[in-house]
Amino acid sequence: MAEFKEAPAGASAGTKLMNWVDNRFPATKLWNEHAAEYYAPKNFNFWYFFGSLALLVLVIQIVTGIFLVMNYKPDAATAFASVEYIMRDVPWGWLVRYMHSTGASAFFVVVYLHMYRGLIYGSYRTPRELVWVFGCLIFLCLMAEAFMGYLLPWGQMSYWGAQVIINLFAAIPFIGPDLAILIRGDYVVGDATLNRFFSLHVIAVPLVLLGLVVAHLIALHEVGSNNPDGVEIKAKKDSKGRPLDGIPFHPYYTVHDIMGVAGFLIVFTAVIFFAPEAGGYFLEYNNFIPADQFQTPSHIAPVWYFTPFYSMLRATTDDLVNVLCVITGLAAVLNFVKGKGSIQAKVVALVAAVIGIFLLKTFDAKFWGVVVMGGAVVILVFLPWLDHSPVKSIRYRPGFVKYLYAVFVLFFVVLGYLGIQPPSAIGTLVAQIGTIFYFGFFLLMPWWSQLGTFKKVPDRVTFESH
Repeated sequence: MAEFKEAPAGASAGTKLMNWVDNRFPATKLWNEHAAEYYAPKNFNFWYFFGSLALLVLVIQIVTGIFLVMNYKPDAATAFASVEYIMRDVPWGWLVRYMHSTGASAFFVVVYLHMYRGLIYGSYRTPRELVWVFGCLIFLCLMAEAFMGYLLPWGQMSYWGAQVIINLFAAIPFIGPDLAILIRGDYVVGDATLNRFFSLHVIAVPLVLLGLVVAHLIALHEVGSNNPDGVEIKAKKDSKGRPLDGIPFHPYYTVHDIMGVAGFLIVFTAVIFFAPEAGGYFLEYNNFIPADQFQTPSHIAPVWYFTPFYSMLRATTDDLVNVLCVITGLAAVLNFVKGKGSIQAKVVALVAAVIGIFLLKTFDAKFWGVVVMGGAVVILVFLPWLDHSPVKSIRYRPGFVKYLYAVFVLFFVVLGYLGIQPPSAIGTLVAQIGTIFYFGFFLLMPWWSQLGTFKKVPDRVTFESH
């Protein structure tokens, strides 16, 4: 049993209360370890707002979700009417609903920007691999949470979007049809689907999400934050063991983040009060029509934050599969003729290519579309082991890397736009090029990340007070 510490003589009532708490729960210890005595690099910039903003939006989503559940009915016959009741009759219900729907899009905005910051500054590199992996798992949970929550309004887009996405699982060989029935709980999207999606959206996935967020933060504070220079601040310490290039998270970065929160809330509230549907991107107009299983909308598309991956799914046609077979075959032949390494390794690579081509031609394009869509997310998990660059930050990489990242972002945005639009021949071609570039960016990273002349990384972080 730990020894109790007595409060100093003449201490205030507040100090005595905190002493009483600390003897039973490490409140002050946790505060010091994760805020007051947690030293973060002093050169954080604009890109470092989005981690705390993601936490803020998570809180907004949980709180507004609790109030929505108080009046929502997870029943296929009354779900749409209950949402209308919230919007029209519940005091301030429209505000809570719009905060939740806008918050869903805001969550993905800040998470995408947060992940991009990790990408350009190498925040996934040693020793932060687990921080990145936990972050990718959070992203996966967030996508599952958003997909399940999207069904709950029981509008036309909710219903038919769920119908399309769940049917994709039926393309998986052998287990696909049974898996689709298991997810739906029926042969078609109906009351059973709504009930299980509601329970997963409200209880199961949020619990996993909160656990992953805690693990993400613990892992981050164990190894320390990265910075725009990619310099490890723990390498240079003063006589008291404090990083020379670090400052306490509180009060410096708590004030820094408050400024970011203020700017975010200005934009967030402006969207809620003036454009909550965002022209149909945040809330589709078809979703204000009750779900009708006998009337299919003219064009079905998921919400904007899923559309880059949906676009990759649609781009995976028989033509793209044939192109992938040709690319795989040429790569294997070139490696066998020109590649370095032993003849045994070349033969193994050639055999693997033959097996790959056989599999590509065995299963239909719909199945490979599902693989591509899922692989586009899963491949992010392996980023720490794909990047072989001798430096972390984009600041000290060769100039061509900035253009490569710019093209990557451009294709990602274009894929997102094409995923919203109805299919077209030229759109499909652009999406196929974007899909190949997306996967090429990651799969060829072990090669291109070592090319070029790298700048010298400074021993200390570069910082100018402002």
